[in-house]
Amino acid sequence: MAVSITYLGHSAFVLDDGTHRVAIDPFITGNPLAPNTPGLRADDIQVNAICLTHGHADHLGDTAAIATRTGATVYCSWELHELLTEQGVKHTEPGNAGGRIDAKWGWVAFTQAFHSSSVNGRYLGQPMGVVVRLGGKTVYHCGDTGLFSDMKLLGEIYRPDAAMIPVGDRFTMGPELAARAAELIGAPVAIPIHYKTFGLLRQDCKGFAPSGITVRELTPGEPWRLS
Repeated sequence: MAVSITYLGHSAFVLDDGTHRVAIDPFITGNPLAPNTPGLRADDIQVNAICLTHGHADHLGDTAAIATRTGATVYCSWELHELLTEQGVKHTEPGNAGGRIDAKWGWVAFTQAFHSSSVNGRYLGQPMGVVVRLGGKTVYHCGDTGLFSDMKLLGEIYRPDAAMIPVGDRFTMGPELAARAAELIGAPVAIPIHYKTFGLLRQDCKGFAPSGITVRELTPGEPWRLS
């Protein structure tokens, strides 16, 4: 099977296997790179599930509004589950790093990440990466993180077909460390994320050149077929 991967800018994605649609970190409102494309805007996007890596505003984004409107199930940390429940979200599946949650369309597994997670001073649990299995394909979204050697082990365990890796520096890995991360994970395709969005981030992914890995720099709004 094939899975369509649509980048929404920053760290946000929609995965679509033709039957189910899964969003990751849907930061759309306030995201200057988000496409103004019907079906991908915060007020009309349709998804069955949302996966969150952590609680910073540029990742939590429009989750509550989208989940409330669509009835999507949100996969997230326990603390994010508590916050979203307070905000009226009806369907959540909380978990933590090392855990896996089955879904009718596949599964979600959380990994460790080295970062932080809060909003307006409220602690929102451990930051995480997320592995999503959908349509016979596996993708590993690293979330916001620094480099860590267990990325090699995660690659061996989950064998992702593609990895979304932050390259923007300052708050996450820069391109050179992200290249090392891609080599450790070993996915055949690496997609750079978390850059260009704001002035404090790197404005390009120059230097993100992992050995033996295809780098796929996606344009926001244009679907790419992982087959």
